Amino acid sequence: MPQLERLAAHHAPAVLRFERENRAYFARYVPDRGDDFFTGYAARHAALLDEQERGTCHFHVLVGDHGTVLGRFNLVDVADGSAELGYRVAERAAGRGLASEGVRRVCELARTEYGLRRLVASAALANPASLAVLKRAGFVPEGPVELAGEPGLRHVLDLRAP
Repeated sequence: MPQLERLAAHHAPAVLRFERENRAYFARYVPDRGDDFFTGYAARHAALLDEQERGTCHFHVLVGDHGTVLGRFNLVDVADGSAELGYRVAERAAGRGLASEGVRRVCELARTEYGLRRLVASAALANPASLAVLKRAGFVPEGPVELAGEPGLRHVLDLRAP
């Protein structure tokens, strides 16, 4: 079973490979990160680790065999017991329950390790798989949201609920 690991410096090459290999796949559902993301990735990765060290974000990678990154599960904009959840899973790993498992695990970490009480997540209406992942994890639809000009749905998870 793949391991959910807190992002570390040694993950940089595998994360960059994951993002490059899945760029076109991700762009079907979320806005493309742009070429600068890839050319300046080393600095970006270091900045993420700085944010994580400050406690404003918690980044995780789902690591499979041989250190291959299969997914990313991030808690960003941590403040006042709340954070926003974002996640993406490699195309070759899609449909195997890894997104659901990764979201479940990061929600548990949010509650037990990071002391969060509430998570927010949004998914495009054109991405029924992500909407289903959020529903399975217990997120409740809160209302419409626009995601890069496309209709989406904002969800909330109360981590204090049983």
